[in-house]
Amino acid sequence: MIDLAQCVSRDGSQVYRRVFRDQAVYELEREYIFGRNWLYLCHESQLANPGDYVRAYMCDTPIIVSRGDDGNIHAMVNSCSHRGLPVCRSDSGNAKRFVCPYHNWSYRSDGSLAAIPQDRKLGSESCKSALGLKKVPRVASYEGLIFGCFDERVESLDDYLGDMKFYLDSLFRRFDAGIEVVGQPLKWSLSANWKLPVENQLGDVAHGPFLHNSLLGGTDSVKEIDDYGLNCVPRPGHGAAVRLMPEDSDDSARAWGLEGIAALSGNAEYREYLLERQAMAEECIGKVGARIKGLTYGVYPNLSLLWSNSTLRVSHPRGPGEIDYWSWWLLPKDAPEGIRKLLRSNFTLMFGPGGLLEQEDGEAWSQQYNGVNISYMDDSPLHYGLGQGSEGPHPELPGQIGSCYSEHYARAFYQRWRQDIENGLRRAGA
Repeated sequence: MIDLAQCVSRDGSQVYRRVFRDQAVYELEREYIFGRNWLYLCHESQLANPGDYVRAYMCDTPIIVSRGDDGNIHAMVNSCSHRGLPVCRSDSGNAKRFVCPYHNWSYRSDGSLAAIPQDRKLGSESCKSALGLKKVPRVASYEGLIFGCFDERVESLDDYLGDMKFYLDSLFRRFDAGIEVVGQPLKWSLSANWKLPVENQLGDVAHGPFLHNSLLGGTDSVKEIDDYGLNCVPRPGHGAAVRLMPEDSDDSARAWGLEGIAALSGNAEYREYLLERQAMAEECIGKVGARIKGLTYGVYPNLSLLWSNSTLRVSHPRGPGEIDYWSWWLLPKDAPEGIRKLLRSNFTLMFGPGGLLEQEDGEAWSQQYNGVNISYMDDSPLHYGLGQGSEGPHPELPGQIGSCYSEHYARAFYQRWRQDIENGLRRAGA
């Protein structure tokens, strides 16, 4: 039995190295973190028509997400009921049936079993209603973000997100035409623990001027974060690092998209389009929402969003020391083609497998995994105590708010992590 007191302290300020490396800890995470919480699957824009589908993962369980002929979204395990093979091998597409290559059992887009060829040979009729693909019991969406959960008893997605919806709205409701995901995700593997990218993008903007000093050191963007940056915990486990721009700041200082490499193009149409959208933001998301200029967001347990880089991403664990990392490009639905091309540079240049900043982050996460495997250090927990006790309520923002250099976002994450496992073990009678 694992002693959780030797994993994470009650206040979250000490995290023991085994949390990032032990197989036994990972098994608890699989069951009580990934098995009991809402997990991001895909975006509704990827499933525009009946028959559209994408492949996804819930922890290490392969999933098909599809829009059925009934117009509803379905999620099911990508494993044939007959011999267990995957029935879908393409990352995305449109299909009337998912067919197992072994014996050609075929399944409809809602996961129900359509045909068993062997029945015709045997002159029998199997009970197809009991042999469909295993369904994910709970599927729900918020602002186009589709989530699934293995636990039928989980709270509603609306309650699960709580005040995190305020921060998500600051992007996903900012544009009157909405947001869409475009193209296939970038995918790559990392030798690291899945929690490191997550905690980084919950609010660790403090590493920027140091790890990324060659690009960011001494820049105006770092000063802007120092002046206006805040780390927000709307609910333990979720997080949002934002800049709350002053009330007297103008639209050019607040507008989404007017930072990053695309803005350096000097393209007048690009600037005009984004300023026009910012001028409408207050009507869409209110006065405070229109002043928010995001940095990084995180929805517990493993969904992240990079604001200025137009990026959604998921850290899929493949054991305690291996990650499959997936990253999607998102942008306003009504963005003209020329503006889309410019926005794509924000997505690809800094982040993704070839991104200038991503390579430095990936190296740090991999080196951290090496560090937690030093057995002599097992009695020396990692310190997450920066800014402890300085967070608190804010007059304009929901949640517990602290300095952009405070680590309260990470403490709250690991407290939630510990609580979820404790609750799971209690429910199991362990």
